[in-house]
Amino acid sequence: MEVRKPAVAGSFYPSNPDDLLSMMRDLFTSVGVGGIPSPRQDGERRVKSLISPHAGYIYSGRTAAAGYSVLAEDGIPETFVILGPNHTGLGSAFSVSGAKYWETPLGRVEVDREFASVVMEHFEDLEFDDLAHVSEHSVEVQIPFLQAIYGSPKIVPIVMGIQDPPSAVSLGRAIGIASEVLGRDVVVIASSDMSHYLPEEEARRRDRAALDAILRLDVEGLFRTIFELDVSMCGPGPASVAMTYAKLQGVKKGELIRYSTSAEAGGDRSFVVGYASVVFRV
Repeated sequence: MEVRKPAVAGSFYPSNPDDLLSMMRDLFTSVGVGGIPSPRQDGERRVKSLISPHAGYIYSGRTAAAGYSVLAEDGIPETFVILGPNHTGLGSAFSVSGAKYWETPLGRVEVDREFASVVMEHFEDLEFDDLAHVSEHSVEVQIPFLQAIYGSPKIVPIVMGIQDPPSAVSLGRAIGIASEVLGRDVVVIASSDMSHYLPEEEARRRDRAALDAILRLDVEGLFRTIFELDVSMCGPGPASVAMTYAKLQGVKKGELIRYSTSAEAGGDRSFVVGYASVVFRV
């Protein structure tokens, strides 16, 4: 595949580029940034990974913008490895896009196939597979934020059909090895929402427990909490990859930048989805 076309433009976010940029300016402004931030040229590059939500922008966009505003202050990475859960069930268990470019209403971004190939050498379950990406939204919704801030960044889009601690840790280590082998300055972005379709008070309670494990960089603890409390977080695997990579880079703890629920936009507190932005930096 030469170009992976957008699957959810016009539903999760506007399909018109002017409308999309206008919406993103509003999202960043609503969290106190004052418009779409420009990346700091002299940023320290302390941020190693980020967890960001992936619902429609009217619901999760403010929380996503809060995380991306921290990323923008930190400088300009060379490659963004974006991992999401496989909601469709299509394709391989661990799928990296084989496309040369991904397209959104804001233009095209290049897939860093060299980086992807080195990751595959060290995590053999990962394979080039476009079927898993054709209709999947979890990676796609992160890309306009990166384009708005950085222009045309390089990305490595990966979706995980299997989410368990051993796989996530192995994939996180493979990304770490690839960044070292290639000397590539990388940020890992894990795309995940938190609890789904619960009363808001209960969603916040369960999400707080899961986030406590995430902030401790405790992969086993996260999966244990999800099992024990029935936390319907859709991306514990991608989050655990981000946590593993961060630990390898010397990060000691995560930072919760913003938490919200869909009630912020929809008003219904009896039936919500939770969203969190978490940054991992040295």
